[in-house]
Amino acid sequence: MKIKNEKVLQKTIERCREKNIIIPTFKQMINPELIPQKIKEELKTIGLWDLNPRNLFRITWKNEPVATGGGFNGVNYMELPKELTGVKARIFILIGKYFPTGSHKVGATFGPLVSRLVTGEFDPTSQKAVWPSTGNYCRGGAYNSYLLGCASIAILPEEMSKERFEWLKKVGAEIFATPGCESNVKEIYDKTHELKAERGDEVVILNQFSEFTNSLWHYHVTGRAMEEVFLKERRQEDHITAAFLTQGSAGTLGTTEYLRKKYPTIKVGAGEALQCPTLLFNGYGGHRIEGIGDKHVPWVMNMKNIDLVAGIDDEPNIRIMRLFNESAGHTVLKANGVPAEIVDKLHLLGISSIANIMGAIKMAKYYEMNENDCIFTVATDSMEMYQSRIKEANEKYGTYTNVDAEVDYKGKLMDIGTDFIIETTYLDKKRMHNLKYFTWIEQQGKTVEEINDQWYNDKYWDNHYSIADEMDEKIIEFNERTGLIKKYI
Repeated sequence: MKIKNEKVLQKTIERCREKNIIIPTFKQMINPELIPQKIKEELKTIGLWDLNPRNLFRITWKNEPVATGGGFNGVNYMELPKELTGVKARIFILIGKYFPTGSHKVGATFGPLVSRLVTGEFDPTSQKAVWPSTGNYCRGGAYNSYLLGCASIAILPEEMSKERFEWLKKVGAEIFATPGCESNVKEIYDKTHELKAERGDEVVILNQFSEFTNSLWHYHVTGRAMEEVFLKERRQEDHITAAFLTQGSAGTLGTTEYLRKKYPTIKVGAGEALQCPTLLFNGYGGHRIEGIGDKHVPWVMNMKNIDLVAGIDDEPNIRIMRLFNESAGHTVLKANGVPAEIVDKLHLLGISSIANIMGAIKMAKYYEMNENDCIFTVATDSMEMYQSRIKEANEKYGTYTNVDAEVDYKGKLMDIGTDFIIETTYLDKKRMHNLKYFTWIEQQGKTVEEINDQWYNDKYWDNHYSIADEMDEKIIEFNERTGLIKKYI
């Protein structure tokens, strides 16, 4: 990584010095034990969601699960019992609730902005960071922008939950609501182009679907977090069999690039909404699974790494959301043997998290996995940003009863099937990869040479994931130049 503009870099250093900003390294996000003790002491007086630059050091899976003053512990995760999944395989889910903003997207947005700040490519005194998203990415981006002394613009579909919009206002983001729902990604892109045409260099587009530093964070931080959980929980005959992740930006799928290097036999599953089956059927449509994107294949998605694609039906997804979050649902789950300590934690699973669990179950059934097979997935966020969706469901369908819960438990959760699955051949993967052409070459200005490079160059993906150490070096140099780190070490 090279310095792009020393003059801009000096402005950024001065801005961070003024605002008392110290930037964490990837190594510190992987292992918070490396964070200076004096910074840890400061964090004891800071809330998890506070707009304080020291919360940059809480961009890790290892935050103590408390609202304020917390330190660090092991990875936050749950193992889902067979009474909840209906399968023998061990399903582990990392919990994103205990990141600042309540979502791991603060990690996904760290790399795109910080990589530009520490190389003089982004001027916080004159430019705004634009975060196009279907919700959590622009929340994470707006939050990190505030902590890093930058102005931000959030772009997201108008039909996303009202909690998202209300929260964005609190961090002072400029907000644009684009037409449509979760599936309307092109409309988001169109708005970024419009802003760029209107404002020129005053805005910098940080598009999660094409920013490799999004998946870079997951490769190094989330991948190692999953491995850490496995090493902690494995029994003598256990092995990492699979990872299943719905593809929103596909950034989280960077995790599987790391896991495959360490565990070459792992199966990687990618999920999408059945109501918008782009990978499955080259299809289109709208859906209700907030947190995943559609109608295109993200530029950062390595289709060669995908062994299975599964369609997740949004109707069972929403019904399971009610099962997990209504009192009647809790009663029925406990009556069917789900441990109370698990039931009490189901609020930690947001709508897309439930989709990830559904996909992991489908994968376990498809491959006939047994009790020694371990599957990993993530809970991007919790239900904190979706309480309005529960209210809407009650208004539309009526009060959720024990009968409803019993039907949903046995008929939707326990009855998840292996329909709408493709176990991908070489040609399946290439067909799905080629879909990138229509979005990225025709609409977004990428080149045919690079799309071919993604497919045929064996070093293409490794080269993008190998820059974490270089970024750390630049971050360390940056912190030294601000002079703030001296009093902490």
